[in-house]
Amino acid sequence: MLNEETTGIPGLNEVDLRLKGFKVHALPESTDLPVKAGRRDFYKMGLVNGAMTINYGGQLVDIKGTALFFVNPQVPHALVRRINRTSGYACIFTETFLNGRDLQDSPLFRVGENPVVTLNAEQAAFMTGLFEKMLAVYDGDYLYKGDLIKNYTTLIIHEALRIQPAQHVSSFKNGESRLTHLFNEQLEKQFPIERSDEPLRLRSPQDYARHLNVHVNYLNRSVRETTGKTTSAHISSRIIAEAKALLQHSDWSVAEIAYALGFEYPAYFNNYFKRLTGGTPNTFRKV
Repeated sequence: MLNEETTGIPGLNEVDLRLKGFKVHALPESTDLPVKAGRRDFYKMGLVNGAMTINYGGQLVDIKGTALFFVNPQVPHALVRRINRTSGYACIFTETFLNGRDLQDSPLFRVGENPVVTLNAEQAAFMTGLFEKMLAVYDGDYLYKGDLIKNYTTLIIHEALRIQPAQHVSSFKNGESRLTHLFNEQLEKQFPIERSDEPLRLRSPQDYARHLNVHVNYLNRSVRETTGKTTSAHISSRIIAEAKALLQHSDWSVAEIAYALGFEYPAYFNNYFKRLTGGTPNTFRKV
C-alpha cells in the first residue's frame, strides 16, 4: 500500500499514482533529518530554495540557493543536512508516465551524473512559474491534466539540459559506492536492446564481477550495502523492464525477445517473466 511513510511525500495516496502516474506537491519547510527515499520505483524532480546536502548514491551533493534536482529511482538518496529552511516544489512520476527510454537516456537521470542544476535569478523565476502552473493544473479539474503536466515536465527537463549540460560526479564516499556506480553504469550500458540477434552479454553477478575485475562476493556486498538491494535484484529488475518495453513497443516475437535477453530457450524466459511479474509475456502484451 502506498502512503506517506513509504514515499516520503505528504498526502500521497494509492489512487493518485495508480490512476495518474504522477504527484506534484510543495516542499515542506522543515522535516526531521535524515530524510531517506522510500519507494524506488518513481522518478523525481523538483525545485528547491535553500541550502542542504544530499547523499546521492554515496556521493555528497550540496545545494545552495535555487536549484533543480533530478533523481533516478535506482540511486539511493537521502537529505542528510539542512542549513536553513527550504521551500520549493517536487514532482514524482512512474516510468510509464513519461517515455521510459527517454528517461533512461536523459543525462539528468543517468547514474553517475550530477543530479543538481543551479539556477540564476532569471532562471529560478521561470522554473518557479512552471512548477506553480503544474501544481495549479494538478489541483484543478481540467480533463486532460495528465497530458498538460507531461508537457510541463518535459519542458522543465529540456530547459535544465539547456541551462547546464550533464557533468559527471567523481567523488565517492568509499570504494563500495564507487564499485556500485560502475556496476549500475555497466548495467545501463547494455540497454536498450536494438537487435534481436545481439543478445544480452552480462546477465549474472558473476558476469559483472568478471567484467569489473572484482570478486563476485565483493561486488554483491558493495551493491547491497550501498543500495539495499542485491546485485541479482538490480539485474532482474532491469531485464524485466526491458522485456516489458520490447513486448509493448516492438513487433518481435516472444521467442526473439527471449533470445535477445540472453535466454537459451523461450520457455526459460516465460518462466522467469512469470516468476517476477505474476503473468506470462503473452498476457502482458495483450493488456
